[in-house]
Amino acid sequence: MIEPPVIDAHAHIFTRVMPFTDTAWTRPDYDYPDEAYLADLDAHGIAFGVVTAASLFGEYNDYTLAALAQHKRLRATVMLDPDTSPAELASLKAQGVCGVRFQIPLKADLPDLTGYRFRRFATRLADAGMHLELNLGGEQLAAMLPALADLPLPIAVDHFGLLRSEGEMEGPGFLALLRAVQVGRTWVKISAGFRLPEARLEAYAARLLTEAGPGRLFWGSDAPFVGAEERVTYMQTLETLVRIVPDARDRRAMSDAALRFYFF
Repeated sequence: MIEPPVIDAHAHIFTRVMPFTDTAWTRPDYDYPDEAYLADLDAHGIAFGVVTAASLFGEYNDYTLAALAQHKRLRATVMLDPDTSPAELASLKAQGVCGVRFQIPLKADLPDLTGYRFRRFATRLADAGMHLELNLGGEQLAAMLPALADLPLPIAVDHFGLLRSEGEMEGPGFLALLRAVQVGRTWVKISAGFRLPEARLEAYAARLLTEAGPGRLFWGSDAPFVGAEERVTYMQTLETLVRIVPDARDRRAMSDAALRFYFF
């Protein structure tokens, strides 16, 4: 019997009637509603969940907000226009939104990280008690993380910091991530391992545990495994967690860290 984590810090919910962005990399033809996600959590003994904004749906956050209104055991990130007002951010925070996910195509240019518009948005997020969640390529991470270092803004980096990065653990993105963790206010999600080289997962996790520590790591299932639905089950993601983070004390420290970050 696998001792489950207390919280799943990365999953997506959606229905097939939700609008896709024009650039969506895939278009699922099935539903994974909030009820299905909660059923997966319950079936595996997990108390809390975090709904992560999916790039497929862009700034359409309506379904996520409706789920938050019904289920107090959920928190969420959303995607927002950088011109979102402080009043709207405060309203979203009160509804259970903890942060904003930032993802752009790998070849796309970052916004002007020293410019007024980006700095205003990042500062407003910090003022609202939110975090910025990054799913970026290595070069993009290497530019973004230092630009945020002087702001009191918590950062969560998705998918080991490696899913979209070149150079693996010696690449610019991962090395920038390790430096940011040491400075503080940066956390890393051990999520979507099934999208990374299976034989390397233990090495990735071991380095993060050594250099970041379990208190800077969160676990996420990435349910419903979009694009890999036929080869991944929820239980397999838990089995992977136990394999790559074998010490139950480390796994509990990760859960505690995620609970503090998203709920308390």
